[in-house]
Amino acid sequence: MGKCADNNISIVFLTPSGSFLARVEGKTKGNVLLRKKQYEVAADEQESLKIARNTIVGKVYNGRWVIERTIRDHSLQTDADKLKIVSERLRDKIPDIRISNNKDQLRGIEGELASQYFSVFDELILQQKEDFYFHERNRRPPLDRVNALLSFVYTLLTSMMAASLETVGLDPCVGFLHGDRPGRYSLALDMMEELRAYLGDRFVLSLINKRQITSKDFLFQGDNGVVMTDKGKKTFISAWQARKREVIIHPYLNEKIEIGLLPYVQAMLMARYIRQDIDNYPVFLIK
Repeated sequence: MGKCADNNISIVFLTPSGSFLARVEGKTKGNVLLRKKQYEVAADEQESLKIARNTIVGKVYNGRWVIERTIRDHSLQTDADKLKIVSERLRDKIPDIRISNNKDQLRGIEGELASQYFSVFDELILQQKEDFYFHERNRRPPLDRVNALLSFVYTLLTSMMAASLETVGLDPCVGFLHGDRPGRYSLALDMMEELRAYLGDRFVLSLINKRQITSKDFLFQGDNGVVMTDKGKKTFISAWQARKREVIIHPYLNEKIEIGLLPYVQAMLMARYIRQDIDNYPVFLIK
């Protein structure tokens, strides 16, 4: 653990159901001036709203991209018309996000669109339909296999984002949309929104549709919901590490990066924006 801390590698502990338990990290990175500026931005309603709107635009845009990709590649295996209706609703609401007047209004729009997106999530599951079905998002504990996978990957993604923010010198607990709460990584939760569909949802769908994960990799534990077996977790983590090594061209930097570096790159761009090195925070949008 000490060696990991010295090399700026965080260690994350999860409960058997995949919920976050603790994170061991090294010394706080960055300088106090950057964090003071972050706190000023977080306390400014209009400045923090500007960033929050960007992250939600990214969330909706990328969620729509996942739907559109399924329509394009698998129109004969799913209800394409149903998916198109939701895709158009997401598209049409993006201007409302950009002009939202306050965070409560923004949260309302985000909640409505998240509900729309998840209303067709079952259509994105193309294989093993009897064992992997999705009716609604549930957690604490997850009540079905798909929700168990989503909760697990979202926990990993939040931890990656928190570690990345620490690395560039930002405070992962002081966000711009999610409220402050003891022990909550509010900024990490804010910034994972734009990566949720691309890194999280798409990965889970791939595991199911490629049959890398099967029903044998889960246990039903009554009131404790559904958990992955040790074998299932090993399969999940192995595939997750492989996914992180894949290379893409970052849409803003126009440079090749490994997918696993996306949280760090976005954290770095956020730090640049807060330092006023760039005019706006460039949210990650899939191309």
